[in-house]
Order: sequence, then C-alpha cells, then structure tokens
Amino acid sequence: MREITIGGASGFWGDAALATPQLLDSGDNGKLDFLVYDYLAEITMSILARARAADDSKGYATDFVSAAMAPNLARIAAQGVRVIANAGGVNPGACAAALRGLIREAGLSLKVAVVAGDDLGARASDFAGAREMFSGEAFPPLEKVASINAYLGAFPIAAALDKGADIVITGRCVDSAVTLGACIHAFGWSREDYDRLAGGSLAGHILECGTQASGGNFTDWEGVERLDEAGYPLATIAGDGSFEVHKGAGTGGLVSVGTVAEQMLYEIGDPGAYLLPDVACDFTSVQLEQVAEHRVRVSGAAGRGAPDSYKASATWADGFRAGHIWTVYGRDAGARARHFAGGVFRRAAAALEKAGLPPFTETCCEVIGEESHFGGARAVGAVREVDMKLAVRHASPKGIGIFLKEMTGLALTAPPGLTGFAGARAKPSPVVRLFSLRVPKTEVAISVDVEGEVARCDDPLPTEAAAPPPVHEPPEAGPGDTGVEVPLETLAWARSGDKGNKANVGVIARHADFVPYIASALDEARVADCFAHFLAPGQARPVERFYLPGSRAFNYLLHEVLGGGGVASLRSDPQGKGYSQILLAQPVAVPASLAERHQLI
Repeated sequence: MREITIGGASGFWGDAALATPQLLDSGDNGKLDFLVYDYLAEITMSILARARAADDSKGYATDFVSAAMAPNLARIAAQGVRVIANAGGVNPGACAAALRGLIREAGLSLKVAVVAGDDLGARASDFAGAREMFSGEAFPPLEKVASINAYLGAFPIAAALDKGADIVITGRCVDSAVTLGACIHAFGWSREDYDRLAGGSLAGHILECGTQASGGNFTDWEGVERLDEAGYPLATIAGDGSFEVHKGAGTGGLVSVGTVAEQMLYEIGDPGAYLLPDVACDFTSVQLEQVAEHRVRVSGAAGRGAPDSYKASATWADGFRAGHIWTVYGRDAGARARHFAGGVFRRAAAALEKAGLPPFTETCCEVIGEESHFGGARAVGAVREVDMKLAVRHASPKGIGIFLKEMTGLALTAPPGLTGFAGARAKPSPVVRLFSLRVPKTEVAISVDVEGEVARCDDPLPTEAAAPPPVHEPPEAGPGDTGVEVPLETLAWARSGDKGNKANVGVIARHADFVPYIASALDEARVADCFAHFLAPGQARPVERFYLPGSRAFNYLLHEVLGGGGVASLRSDPQGKGYSQILLAQPVAVPASLAERHQLI
C-alpha cells in the first residue's frame, strides 16, 4: 500500500464514546483504514488488576466493548475498517470473548485476534532479586504484587492482521504499537527498517492521546475554535514512515505545528533515545511543516537499532491513603487553612500513638489559591478564598480512619470560614505503586490467537544494538542590546506529563530566533530551582535538558518529582500535567531589538 489512514479513537480509559462514529465519518476523503485505541496508563493497569482480582471475568476496558464497538460494529464491518486496541488490559481473553459475543448477536463475521504474553504475574518470584530500573529500590514483597506486565511491541499485532484479523485485542503494549502494527502489516516493514519503524512509532505517539494532538491541552487554547468539539486526530502514513496529521472536516479543534509538536514531546525522556520494543527512536531531527489548514506533515524520525529487552511494570500494594478538600474564605484565608491543617495532623498523630499504631507514612497539605504549585515563584499575597486539600498515607486502613475522624471532629474548632461540599465522606483507598524493570526478550513468550488458531510470535534479539543517542547543543545567544524580560509563554509552547515518578516538560520555541535566549535562561539549574518544592531532595542531577534542533525544542526531564506518581502520590497534580504552566510563567531576557521585531512588547 502507498499510504494508510489511521484514526486515534481513544487517549485513555474514559475517553469520549463519540470518537468512533466521528472518525468513521471523517476519514481522509472518505478513506479510513484503521481505528486504534489506547487505554492503558500505569494507573489504569493497577485499577484493572484490582478488578480482575475481584472478578476473573473483568480486568479489561469494558467500555471499549459496550461504548466503542457495540454501537458501531455494523459500520466498521461495512466500511472495511480494521480495529486495534490495547483494551485487553490484564485480561485480553475476556475482552475478546465479550466482543465475539456481540459480533455473533449482530450476525457479523468479523475475526477477533488476541495478542498474549505480556502478563508475567505468574512469574513474580523470578523477579524477586530485581532492582527498580530508575530508583534502584528492591523488588516489593511478593504477597503485595498485583500485576506484572511487559510492554510488548508491534510485530505480533502485524502478525494478527496478516492472518486476517479484523479486530486485534492486546494486553499491555507500548501505546504507539497499535499504530505501528498497522504500518508493519500495510507496508511490509522488516525488523531492520529502523527509520520507518521510528516514523510509524512517532505517528502512534501523536495519535495515542486523542484530541491532545488536535487542540486539547494546547498552550494557546484561547485561539482554538470550538475546543469542546475538537476532532479526533487522523494520521495518513506513507511507506517511508513520514505522515500527515489532520482531523475530520467540520470538527472543532486545531491541528498546527504547535499542537503536534507539543504532543511529540509529551511524556518522553531523552528524545534521541526513546526506547520502544521494536526500535530506539531518535526524534531530535524531526521536521514539522504546516502543509494546509489543520494539516501538519511530520518527517525525519530516525531509528538507532532496537533494545534487547522489554520494559515491564509491576503494580503493588503499599498501604492506604485518603484525603479531603475544604474551602476556607475570609481575611487571610490561607493562614486559617494552614492553622486548621496543623491542628488536624497533630491531633491525628496523637490518636495514632494512643491506638498503638505507627505514624503516618506521609502527610500533605496543599492550599490551592495561594499559587502553592509555583513554589518560590508565587506572585500573590494574602487571599480571601482558598481550597485546602489534606491527605495522608498509612500502613493500615485503621490509621486512615483515625485521620478522617479527627479531621471531621476538628471542624467546629477551626478558624471561621471553613466549609465544604456536602456528600459522602472520604474513605481509605489502597495505594498502588509502580515498579519498573527490564526483562530480556528471550524470557517473554508471545502468542497470537486468531479465532482459535494460535501461533507463537516471539520477538527475536535485534541484529544490532541500539546506537548511543546523539547530543545536540543549542545555539548560544550573542551579545545584544539592553535586555527586556518576557514570560516564556511569549516565546514558546509547552506541555508536560508523567512517567512513574518522573515528569517532563517539552518546550517548543515559536520562532528560531528565540532558541538561544530560552537556552540561556532555562538551563538545568534554573529549571530545578523552579521545581525545587516538588523535587525529592538529595538528587545529584534532578533535571536533564535535551535539545531537538529539528523542531527547535527542548525537553526537560525531572526525576523523582511527583511524590511517587499516580495513585501513590498525595498531591493535587500527581502526574505533572500542569507543570508546563509553571515553566511558561518564568521570565526570559531577550534583546529589546528582538522583542520589538517580533512584537513581544
């Protein structure tokens, strides 16, 4: 095939059900070859693992079957669109069984395939001596481990399509694999076509978060027309791995160099070594070009070999947590909130000791409205209205219960102006933490089941090791005239996200002229200072900076910055989704002549 068009129909478990019919209506000139669905964040895996533990028929993204497929199966069949989804979660067989039942009821003849082999839970004891690949921590106690899943690649998906599957269900695979698998099948790419594999992987990375590529979460959100009606993204991919991102005619949203660039940098580490099971991607020289309204061409992704192992993630139980949000208003509302919080923590600690229980593992008080997320860069004084979030972690639900009782009991002894939204009270919930490790490819057995025809599809070891990532240095600012300070947002777009307990902030210069001044103002030390109130202390290098000359962009990787991340964190932003806003507010000095030329002042 010369090219294929793929629609990204889901960015997370809970995404809008309207994506599937919209994309079926809005292919490229009526052409849509594949629909791909990504459901599996790290948090999602822990939720699905708990669901399967309670009911062995659960553990998959149920609304993929009920909301995405059930109402649309007839159209999918009629249009010949093929579907790939990682909706299988920790129980892909059950997901496929539910889907096959719907297909039979509808009288259709669609073939469903299951890719299995990612679930390593039965081998938990084999990993007892493993160390966490980022923190170096010891493997958790075996009795606390809920799931272990390897992030599989795209070749088993392609094999299922080669065998005639109309719908492919996987468990844990890398998010971009659902798109890359379609490319491998359509174009016949080999395991050594590294540049093409990198291009297809980047297309999948752009599609995997739904409308984040078409106006959602965009820095310049005010200029996006009908943002609440943003069209789900489409990628028309060529056989050389280049592609064009677009959206359906008549939909809202925006597809621009800015929206696509933000998504390219979203939730990555070293952009020169973005490691996937099938290829080590280098995105540093990627070029983005606006070729038409709401249409961006992406080219220049490179592949530098392939890893010889999979990343795997274990989820495990690490105690319990609970929290509550109060509203406080009146003079010096923040001071009142902090006074109340201190009293709650002191009384709860005393009650724990009296009950013979250990102290809280962690406590957290965030006063929202005083710019607490901005740390030392906060720019407000005393305010008259705040929200206060109190949260704790403890080894037992009884300890959490003591906190909730003491917090509620102290409400009548608080400073004036304390209130809150009435309803059900908080209750203890399990803390599920993530443990990441590497598993050799030779130790993972992968199978593809197409309507009962089962075949092995193991990933072989690569023929060559992944090459070291390139190192690019940004241009230096030359001597200039009198400087003026402008917010980074005047000079750049930015987006942030999480990976476990890490976060990244991708920054893309709006113009090449701005790059040297962003580089000068925002080195690793300056960015670390911006996030010092979130970063775990004692890190030798808490922030790494990478430069992408192809897209005039920077990626800042922040280590141990999310308080554990996901459901292990007590923070209001446990995934760093708003961290870009902190950096965009930072001042950057530029020459007055440059500011005048670009109408910055």
